[in-house]
Amino acid sequence: MIRFGMRRKSEAAQAEAAQHIRRALGTRSLVLVGMPGSGKSAIGRRLAARLDLPFVDADEEIENAAGKPITDIFREHGEPYFRDGERKVIARLLREGPQVLATGGGAFMVPETQENIRRAGISIWLKAELPVLIRRVLKRNNRPLLEKDPEGVMRQLMEKRYPVYATANITVESRDLPHDTIVSEILGALSQFLERDDAREQVHSAPSGSVP
Repeated sequence: MIRFGMRRKSEAAQAEAAQHIRRALGTRSLVLVGMPGSGKSAIGRRLAARLDLPFVDADEEIENAAGKPITDIFREHGEPYFRDGERKVIARLLREGPQVLATGGGAFMVPETQENIRRAGISIWLKAELPVLIRRVLKRNNRPLLEKDPEGVMRQLMEKRYPVYATANITVESRDLPHDTIVSEILGALSQFLERDDAREQVHSAPSGSVP
């Protein structure tokens, strides 16, 4: 009976924390960025469920808009064409927040997309080590950039992308742990970020000469 009561109390606390986060978000979206295999979609779905927000996968939206798989878009039109379409789709999705939005690995590398996310969202980098990423992507390698020499390409992409990913608002390590554990870590980091964000807003909105 005590354990049941403690569990109910914990669930109530989680629900209250989720409600507070939703209010603090306003119309902003939570945007997951990171390498292929970092868990953006799987973790994003659970994060959205915990916050009672819609989950949207940008890659799926791109495929729906194009009427073909991303591998075909790359093969038939090339990466620049895909990136331009990706930029437009993400810009549209960000106008439809709040939501949890999972983006493709290269999306955050586009300056315009970075700026759009900064204005209309909170970016969350799911950072993962190379062995974790390789193990995951090899299970289901449907990513055009990784069709040849996945490990070599992944190393090159990490070297180029990680400094840019590091500019995200929040960084959470994606490890081989239950997804709900990673989600809880995201929620904790998000609560701290929103508290700091709220404190900054109060300082900026304070009348000149007032004491914060």
